[in-house]
Amino acid sequence: MPRRGREDGAAREAVGGGERRVGVVRRVFEAARQRLPGISYATVYNSLRYLKEAGLVLEINFGDSASRYDRELDRHDHAICNDCGKLVDFDLPDAAKLMNAAARKSRFKPQSVHLTLRGRCPDCCAGSHD
Repeated sequence: MPRRGREDGAAREAVGGGERRVGVVRRVFEAARQRLPGISYATVYNSLRYLKEAGLVLEINFGDSASRYDRELDRHDHAICNDCGKLVDFDLPDAAKLMNAAARKSRFKPQSVHLTLRGRCPDCCAGSHD
């Protein structure tokens, strides 16, 4: 892989900044700008595209039109809060069994399975009486 500039490094670090390994472009841009104040939104976007093509981050689209970028390359699943958008990674050990059962029912040849749990996170649940 060719050597890339510090902008790519700032973008990759921003994807994995803090406890979260996942970021939407806007949040990645804001975190990258903390490291490199002169970085542009277009540069972050281009860096994320390069990092994805190089296999250093995954682009995940949950159908809400905002792609997220994840530094965790191993198979894992996600939970998304419908209220605040919080994203949590988790590993479901029985995912292979579920994939095989789905393959039998659909008669598809399985290649991968990615589970997404949608609901309300504990913080949002604590803030209401639903």
